Amino acid sequence: MDAASEAAEVFAPSSPEFVADPYPAYARLREAGRAHYSAPTDQWLIPHHADVSALLRDRRLGRTYLHRFTHEEFGRRPPPPEHEPFHVLNDNGMLDLEPPTHPRIRRLVSKAFTPRTVEQLRPYVEELADELARDLVADGGGDLVARVAEPLPVAVIAEMLGIPESDRALLRPWSAAICGMYELNPPAATAARAVHASLEFSSYLRELIAARREKPGEDLISGLIAAYEDGESLSEQEMISTCVLLLNAGHEATVNATVNGWHALFRNPAQLAALRADPAALVPTAVEELMRYDTPLQLFERWVLDDIEIDGVTIPRGAELALLFGSANHDPAAFDRPADLDLTRRDNPHISFSAGIHYCIGAPLARIELTASLRALLRRAPSLRLAADPPRTPNFVIRGFKELLVKP
Repeated sequence: MDAASEAAEVFAPSSPEFVADPYPAYARLREAGRAHYSAPTDQWLIPHHADVSALLRDRRLGRTYLHRFTHEEFGRRPPPPEHEPFHVLNDNGMLDLEPPTHPRIRRLVSKAFTPRTVEQLRPYVEELADELARDLVADGGGDLVARVAEPLPVAVIAEMLGIPESDRALLRPWSAAICGMYELNPPAATAARAVHASLEFSSYLRELIAARREKPGEDLISGLIAAYEDGESLSEQEMISTCVLLLNAGHEATVNATVNGWHALFRNPAQLAALRADPAALVPTAVEELMRYDTPLQLFERWVLDDIEIDGVTIPRGAELALLFGSANHDPAAFDRPADLDLTRRDNPHISFSAGIHYCIGAPLARIELTASLRALLRRAPSLRLAADPPRTPNFVIRGFKELLVKP
C-alpha cells in the first residue's frame, strides 16, 4: 500500500476517535499529498488550504450536476423516491444550485437580506445575548448549548423571518432533523426524520408566506415576496427553500462555533486570561480565530463536472470531492503555528464561511452574533469555567457538542 492510500485510511468519519479529534489525521493527509481517494465514502479528499480555496471557486465543479446532466448521464443513482420531500426542499435552496439559477436567486435574496437589514438587528442581538448570559449566571450556570448558543441565533433568524414567538420552538428540531442528511452516508432513520421535518417545515412556511402576501410586514419573508428584478421574482418553493436555508445555515454554524470556541478557550487558559484582560482589543480577532481553530463545518462537497487534475492525478467527471475545511484551516502553508490557538492572529484567511459564489450570505450576521455572545459572557461571567467533561455530538461534518456544562 502506497503512502497516499495509507493516509486515506486515517479518514474515518464513522470513528468516535476520529470525530473527537480529526486534526492529526488531517496532518497526515496533507503530508501525503494533495488528493486522496477514500473508498468508504467514495470521495476524493482535498486537505490543503490552497487547493480547497481554489476549488471552491472552480466552475468545473458544482454543488449540483443536474443543471447539466441527468443522474444516469452523470453515473449516479437518483435518490430514493421516499426522500423526495427533502430533496425538493434542499435542492431549491441557493446553496445547492448553480448558474444561471443560483445568481438569480442570490440577487433576489440579497435585495431583502441587505447589509442595512443585518446591521439593524445588532441592538436586538446584543440585548438578547446579554439577557441569555445574565440568566445563565443567575441560575448558577448550566448548559451553554441550550442556554446561550442555540437560542440566540434561532431567535435572531426567526426575528428576521417574522416567525411568531409562539412558533419558534418548532424551528430547532426541524433544522436538526434536516441537517442530519448533510452527514456522510446518513442512515435510513436519519433520512426518515429529515423527510418528515421537510414536509412539516415546508407546510408551515407555505402558510406563513400566504399570510404575508395578504398582509406584508417589515420581515424578511415580506421582503422575499417583494423582491423583483428584470421581470423575475422568487417562486413559492424558492422562498420556502431560502427560508429553511437561512435558518439552517444561519444558526447551525453559529451554535457550534460558539460552543467549540468556548471549549477551545477552556483548554487554553492563557489565551482565555488574555481575552478577559482586554476584550475590547481581542474579541474581533478572537471570533475569527475560534472559527478557524475548531471549524464548525468540517467538510463541503463538490461534484466534478469536467475532468480536473490535482498534483498529476486526474479526477474524472462524475467524481465527488470532499473539501476538508477543518484541514485547510490547520494548514501550515497558510497559517503560522496552526495547531496553536492565537487570539491575536491577524493574518487569518480561514475558509469557515466557504468562498466563491457560495460564500456564506449570512457571514456578517454570524459575526455579529458570535461577537455579541462572546462579549456578553465575558462581561456577565468573568470566571466562567467548565463544570463537566463535555460529550461531543457523533457527527463529523457539522462539528459540535451535545452539551457544554459551565459554572459562572
